[in-house]
Amino acid sequence: MRLGLALGYWGRGPSPDHVPLAQEAERLGYDSVWTAESWGSDVFTPLTWIAAQTSRIRLGTAVAQMAARSPTTTAMHALTLDHLSGGRMMLGLGLSGPQVVEGWYGRPFPSSPLTATREYVDVVRQVLRREAPVAVDGRFHSHPYRGEDGTGLGKPLKPITHPLRSDLPVLLGAEGPKNIAQTARIADGWLPLYWSPTRSEVYEASLTDAPEDFLVAPMARAQVCDDVAEGLLPVKTMLGFYIGGMGHAKRNFHADLMARMGYEEEARRIQRLFLEGRREEAVLAVPDAFADEISLVGPRERIAERLELWRKGPVTDLLLLSPDRTTLRVLAELNS
Repeated sequence: MRLGLALGYWGRGPSPDHVPLAQEAERLGYDSVWTAESWGSDVFTPLTWIAAQTSRIRLGTAVAQMAARSPTTTAMHALTLDHLSGGRMMLGLGLSGPQVVEGWYGRPFPSSPLTATREYVDVVRQVLRREAPVAVDGRFHSHPYRGEDGTGLGKPLKPITHPLRSDLPVLLGAEGPKNIAQTARIADGWLPLYWSPTRSEVYEASLTDAPEDFLVAPMARAQVCDDVAEGLLPVKTMLGFYIGGMGHAKRNFHADLMARMGYEEEARRIQRLFLEGRREEAVLAVPDAFADEISLVGPRERIAERLELWRKGPVTDLLLLSPDRTTLRVLAELNS
């Protein structure tokens, strides 16, 4: 099981620690570093900045939001950064949800998310293979464009720039069972949002068709500390926001996932409290048990014991949301 560093997206502004943390992770032998985006900082610019100041560590997006860019634009970003970094790029994609797609990107959320994702990945693959001009007559993605409001003058094109690798890894962030199953068929890997090493059966059926070299790369908050309850508070804060606020009351993929993992009553309560404006109560309503099983928090000995559970399962890459160099070093030592 390889280790990666997950930096997430910016909050109010850029973090001065991101580049030093990535450099320290590279020095410690971490395999990868990952950036993210929501409705603020973008995912590719910080990753390019990190690429310029590292030499070996692989570079991943977890995730680049599909609604933010046409698939050809995303493929251009990926092939450009792959060249500039000497072949270190990994492209992680995610569809996001209706609240973000329609509220931030001003686009309709696809009526068939699986079809939209499949077409998007198809276009990206065609660009990276560069075998022929991109040609897709899709329901959501059409190349050339054939809509009634078009000119009809669109021409099939293939990239001027020759991609460095036709097999640049494409991973998908997926939460629903059907979405995960499709990910196993069309992508090189999967980026789970929450992963519990004690509940792998939740995903077992969806991963039946995954090839042998399929990547499973979940994120987990990691912090070496004496007080487990205090260390879990950032995890609970994140869960309260995602389960309560990242979606509509009637359609929240994160809340649905928590419910499938055995915490349905708690998920609905968190969602209700958050939407009522009682955010602190929503965070406190997150069960410690759930926050604990999807993270690695506590003294070194406790983390060492729990890390073995992650190593026994199908996880190939553990992406650590880690706040400090001490935690990065301890995890590197324990995983060596």
